[in-house]
Amino acid sequence: MRIGIPKEIKAQEYRVGLTPDAVADLVAAGHSLFVETGAGCGSGYSDDDYLAAGAQLSVSMASLYRDAQLIVKVKEPQASEVVLLQADHRLFCYLHLAPTPDLTTSLMASGALCVAYETITDEQGRLPLLKPMSEIAGRLSVQAGAHCLEKAQGGSGVLLGGVSGLEPGHVLIFGGGVVGSNAADVALGMGAKVTLVEPFAARRTSLEAQFKHPRFSVCDSANLDLRSLLNDVDMVVGAALVPGAAAPKLLSRTDLSALAAGSVLVDVSVDQGGCFETTKPTTHLEPTFLLDGIVHYCVANIPSAVARTASQALSQSTLRFVHLLAEQNIKQAFLDNAGLAAGLSIAKGKLTCAAVAGAQGRDAIDWQKII
Repeated sequence: MRIGIPKEIKAQEYRVGLTPDAVADLVAAGHSLFVETGAGCGSGYSDDDYLAAGAQLSVSMASLYRDAQLIVKVKEPQASEVVLLQADHRLFCYLHLAPTPDLTTSLMASGALCVAYETITDEQGRLPLLKPMSEIAGRLSVQAGAHCLEKAQGGSGVLLGGVSGLEPGHVLIFGGGVVGSNAADVALGMGAKVTLVEPFAARRTSLEAQFKHPRFSVCDSANLDLRSLLNDVDMVVGAALVPGAAAPKLLSRTDLSALAAGSVLVDVSVDQGGCFETTKPTTHLEPTFLLDGIVHYCVANIPSAVARTASQALSQSTLRFVHLLAEQNIKQAFLDNAGLAAGLSIAKGKLTCAAVAGAQGRDAIDWQKII
């Protein structure tokens, strides 16, 4: 199959869909690889690296989409990319469609087959293509939040780890999944006090066993005295996830009044609509905004800040699924791999992801009826 890797055009998106090592693996399997000029530069890979791996270079986005059958990229297609999609294309990337009905409509109109990284599952029902970026985003969330707490950034001037004789800063984390646990790990490593809110009892038990630390506590979301807790924290990390669906709203604008001026909100769930009422997407170029005295960090592609590591981790995770999607008989590939089929969002102009349909008030159709 002809597989294309375009250069990402979303603001400050430096990752690349596949590394040269992954390209070489696909070429060895008999596929033809097309890489847009400069696609890997943001991750430290030159055009010569891709040529050495056996790829052909495409001089423009338009020519790449024209030459390729399977498009492998990182972020959801932007408007100038959507218009290049045809009914015979297969698109494989992070889609995060739940909060973007206009993009859903446009992708349906293209007729392309669209598979989302974030809803593919493994044999245990986990999300293997979301995990590596969630690990990175969780770790960077506290790192970025700590910087935002600095006075010059509009923050309160609190040092998370404190110093001898003073109490450390306090980080509140909503969600104990991959993002939340990695955020907790980094926050504890920086010397902060950490309170993690997790609704599932089994996961709370697991987190208590993982973080046996006097500065760590985990609690249920039920019967939580939220305002009292907010009175005591310096940073809040939103790490809530409902696979494929819009993120739940966990803090209202009214809740902000319980926070001290200069406190920081870091919303890692922003690409799924955000878990704070006051969230609006930001970029690495302008990562924060101040609202009601609270610094908001809501960058929608946090892992792009460490593009080299992120691209390697993502490519390593997606490669086996790229091989499956490159099969000529795509229906059989889905039938043989339920986890891959779980990633199918749109096919032949129809929405197939129930979570996205529920978030947008649409109907979803069983993919087996249309492919």
